[in-house]
Amino acid sequence: MFPELIPARTLRTAIDGFVDGIVTNYADTLEALSRPILSILVWLEQVLRAAPWWVVVLAVIVVAWLVSRRIVLSLCMGALLCVLGVIGLWDAGMQTLSLMLMAAALSIMIGIPIGILMARCNWLRTITLPILDVMQTMPSFVYLIPVVMLFGLGKIPALIATVIYAVPPLIRLTDLGIRLVDEEVLEASRAFGANARQQLFGVQLPLALPNIMAGINQTTMMALSMVVIASMIGARGLGYEVLLGINRLEVGRGLLAGIGIVVLAILFDRITQSYGKRVGHGGQS
Repeated sequence: MFPELIPARTLRTAIDGFVDGIVTNYADTLEALSRPILSILVWLEQVLRAAPWWVVVLAVIVVAWLVSRRIVLSLCMGALLCVLGVIGLWDAGMQTLSLMLMAAALSIMIGIPIGILMARCNWLRTITLPILDVMQTMPSFVYLIPVVMLFGLGKIPALIATVIYAVPPLIRLTDLGIRLVDEEVLEASRAFGANARQQLFGVQLPLALPNIMAGINQTTMMALSMVVIASMIGARGLGYEVLLGINRLEVGRGLLAGIGIVVLAILFDRITQSYGKRVGHGGQS
């Protein structure tokens, strides 16, 4: 037996007490801060569920064409989205799509600025990388516990858990993309009088955009992998259909919901990859 230097019961009690203190003192504040995000998420979900199916399909085709400039790919993306309706999962698919769009937006708002700061501050990178390692390797059920304690069951804890799990690749690839910018290019921009802000927005971010798009692609894929787990804490949608299939041993329900998740995964993957490739080739498709 390994000597028990710190009793496990004592350590668990200390952690539980710390989390209980946060819940007691800050739960109301955190709920108030999350209310605008919940309002946007509910509004987005209502828009997608209430809109005629052909409007949503047309919007996807237009977005796919804008980012890829390939009409065949765009039409295929629209046809792929129609699969959700064909298998009777359109409403559940729109619920999942709204959660994914919101999670992706929050991940971008959080991940890109942190990645930029990491690229500019080595000490921050040294601190952040181990935290990202923990976020990516920690079983998602572990950090579901404090999130549920703070926010209860519902969309917000599902959204937070999804963002925590999905944002690390975007942070890493943003940092990597900026660090890979050729030093000679930066020297040339400085020779023309560019300051640090002009270098960041005029040189580094445009050249790092393919890496950033790869990070967004990975983030959306990881967010989709969380939909079943998110359904356990109150998020409806395709993940909830999979969960019902497990609970009721209904193979057909689970299989069809799994196909729906694959459809959304392919949709996000092809659109983000197409934009990343177009950017990487100087805007030419």
